[in-house]
Parts: sequence; C-alpha cells; structure tokens
Amino acid sequence: MSKANMDIRQEAQEEGVYLWQIADKLGIQDSTFSRKLRRELPNPEKERIYGIINQIKAV
Repeated sequence: MSKANMDIRQEAQEEGVYLWQIADKLGIQDSTFSRKLRRELPNPEKERIYGIINQIKAV
C-alpha cells in the first residue's frame, strides 16, 4: 500500500523542502499538514502546494 500524496512528498524531498516549511506557508501547524496528506488532495490544492515548494526553493 502506497502513501497518499506521494507526488507532493517526493517533490518536496527532491527540492530539499521540509513539510513543516510548506505548512508554515499555508498558515497551519505541521501536524495538521501531515494529517491532510493522509488522504489524497484535490488537484487545485496540490497545485497550490507545488507553487509553495517552488517559492521556498527559490529562496
């Protein structure tokens, strides 16, 4: 059984971005973000997270 949202997890890892950094940009606790990732997210929310990953890695 594979984890939900593996694409987000892999993208963050490849870019050297921690999940807590994404949660911070979303304005939520890292534990809340980890719970959100347990179930597959809708595409608009994934696109927002990809944008945040790109924003963090650009810094």
